[in-house]
Amino acid sequence: MTHSDILLDEGPSRPGTGGVEVRCSGVVHLYRTFAGHDVVALRGVDLTIAPGERVAFLGPSGCGKSTLLTLLGGIQRPSAGQIFVDGIEISRMNERRLTGVRSRLVSTMLQGATRNLLPYATSRQNVTFARLGAPAAVRRELLAVPDLLGLVGLADQIDQVVGTLSGGQRQRLALACAIATGPRLLLADEPTSALGHEDRDLLVRLLHRVGDEFGTTIVVVTHSSEVAATFPRTVTMRDGRVGAEGRSGSAYVVVGEDGTLHLPDDIAAQWPQGTLVQIEAAGTDRVTLTRAEATQGEA
Repeated sequence: MTHSDILLDEGPSRPGTGGVEVRCSGVVHLYRTFAGHDVVALRGVDLTIAPGERVAFLGPSGCGKSTLLTLLGGIQRPSAGQIFVDGIEISRMNERRLTGVRSRLVSTMLQGATRNLLPYATSRQNVTFARLGAPAAVRRELLAVPDLLGLVGLADQIDQVVGTLSGGQRQRLALACAIATGPRLLLADEPTSALGHEDRDLLVRLLHRVGDEFGTTIVVVTHSSEVAATFPRTVTMRDGRVGAEGRSGSAYVVVGEDGTLHLPDDIAAQWPQGTLVQIEAAGTDRVTLTRAEATQGEA
């Protein structure tokens, strides 16, 4: 079976449940280093993702995008603020209730395929194991395991042990396990890292196929601008905040709760820290930014 065959074969469908809305309000997260210092990973994130929307999180290492993904998946809890998934506040849930949310609403692909798989088990066993937490009534509505593996191009590897699969095959198996319970929100942290171009492009197409066929809300963390460009919406994070967004090919900066905003990279590179900038309103929906000739500290 070739890569193109995987996408040409439509295969069976399961009943579509559609995606869910995700909303963050004033989300702050701190973590403690081994040296005992508190580090602020997120600084008041406000964000709404519509049901069925597909969003790519971008930003440099340490900007908070992976931390935010784990909070959306209920893997961690925020230090402050609220997170709602399908109108349910998950930010203060106990572990028992969070387990229920993860079994029926949310699935998270962690970075690195091996973190999502049982290396000594076969593809079939991995998907079967991934479904153990789902209620019996839900399992009856899902694709059969062979059909699900066929959807991601692993029909011929159904009884093959994970350790013998290629890197691209392992990542596609990780995706199959992530969607095995029919989640309405799929979160993926760097799903294309360490993949060659062909495997990367195939996995991205499969992610979009999940959105197209099942209506799943999909949020992906990526360093790749090429991967992000395939998503209708991008969210760029800087210093623990949402700094910019891209929608339908247009780029926007985002005004923070305290009125701060991050300049686009090309402008920030020309206007170093300490640059004086004059801001003037030009009507109700437009402002102009003018770099002052005098630098800070000059008379």
